[in-house]
Amino acid sequence: MNTFPSPTPPAPNPADHARLVARMRAIVGADNVLTATADMAAYECDGFTIAKTKPNVVVFPTTTEHIVGIVQACNELGSPFLARGAGTSLAGGCVLVGGGVMIALARMKRILEINARDRYAVVEPGVVNVWLTNALKPFGLHYAPDPSSQGACTIGGNVATNSGGPHTLKYGVTVNHILGVELVLPDGRVVTCGGPTEDAPGYDLVGTIVGSEGTFGIVSKVWVRLTKNPEAYRTLLGVFETIDDATSTISDIIGAGIVPAALELLDKTMLSAVEAAFKFGFPLDAEAVVIMEVDGLAAGLQDEADRIEGIATKNRAREVRKANTEPERMALWKARKQAFGTIGRLGFPSYCTQDGVVPRTKLPDIMRHIQATAKKYNLGICNVFHAGDGNIHPILMFDERDPAQVKAVLDASHDILSECVALGGSVTGEHGIGVEKIDFMPLMFTTDDLNYMVRLRTAFNPDGRCSPGKMLPTAGGCAEPSVVATKPARRAAV
Repeated sequence: MNTFPSPTPPAPNPADHARLVARMRAIVGADNVLTATADMAAYECDGFTIAKTKPNVVVFPTTTEHIVGIVQACNELGSPFLARGAGTSLAGGCVLVGGGVMIALARMKRILEINARDRYAVVEPGVVNVWLTNALKPFGLHYAPDPSSQGACTIGGNVATNSGGPHTLKYGVTVNHILGVELVLPDGRVVTCGGPTEDAPGYDLVGTIVGSEGTFGIVSKVWVRLTKNPEAYRTLLGVFETIDDATSTISDIIGAGIVPAALELLDKTMLSAVEAAFKFGFPLDAEAVVIMEVDGLAAGLQDEADRIEGIATKNRAREVRKANTEPERMALWKARKQAFGTIGRLGFPSYCTQDGVVPRTKLPDIMRHIQATAKKYNLGICNVFHAGDGNIHPILMFDERDPAQVKAVLDASHDILSECVALGGSVTGEHGIGVEKIDFMPLMFTTDDLNYMVRLRTAFNPDGRCSPGKMLPTAGGCAEPSVVATKPARRAAV
């Protein structure tokens, strides 16, 4: 089980701290610097609340030049630093291990350009995902990646973790929609990789940077690909008596050659929370519901919807409801995208959202394992996930004030993610590794794999000062032999 960073890192030397704060204020102005202890508490963690560390200072740049100045000052004064967006990450990616300077990008929130003709936009990293969606509506375009935290998460954070969302089954994850980035390297140099044109020659540095979780530098500008809005939608809700029937339907839809825009599953416990919050009329006696959506040209779309309904019926769906109007469709998606926010209705003060991936045909296996894990550790676990691409999100409910419950949640999470690997999957689909899942990297990669990853990171971040302690089980710039194990057989013992 991972040992997370201390919530209270060693206090910096008062004189050094004063010098650091003075430099930050000189660069961005006093109004853009936070130092009070109470303010630091708001930035000690992200959505993975188990891992916490208070930064020494929080700085809000508003330009690329500000970021450059901050990074150069951190290097001169020997301070670690880390970029943070909205803090919606769920793997500890925003935890500043060991303390240092947190570079909060929330005030870099301009949409710099929308080029509808060439179908790209240029945005700053603090632009909230849904702001871009709304700005594109008059053009009949959208930015396809739509994480469930779309109303709060930022484009910069999406780039850092290669976020997904309900519609990535058809449209792909963040990396498929990023044309270019402006990156402030850990030594303060500014480079531009990619840009508005497609298929730039040379190595795919953009693809390398997307998903690197801030360990290669700080993204200060992003060129995003825009997608034309579908002409029509067909959205259905399948109601199932068992999880097995629901997951079999998902596999059979894909196996039939249909590529839905989305296939999203909510289990019985999750349904009870959503229904308590929104009163959508969900069947509370059903074990699961699946939101099934196809989109595209109107011609032929109803045929696809009918085929999906037939597959669901064949798999013993109790009923298949249809969203016949746009408000009905939006109500279904509101239920899905705001599901996490309703978990408080279940009576638990804390929850931990996991993020594993299995082959679609293994969904029944992993769901049975999750149910067994809940019993083994006496935990409440509800499920809502991107079923179409096998990206599960079991939500473990607990009270983080109770150390025994925290341990049970971490042990249960380890069991679930280990089983994902054993079934041929991954320990993350979109949340990233952060600090939470570092110990799983040797399960998925060989010592050589990890050493090459370290060499790549070192090429960008030689001193390890930028976003330290993330992603890789490393110390001193190379993989630790005591930590990095030989890659096991795919059916590892759990």
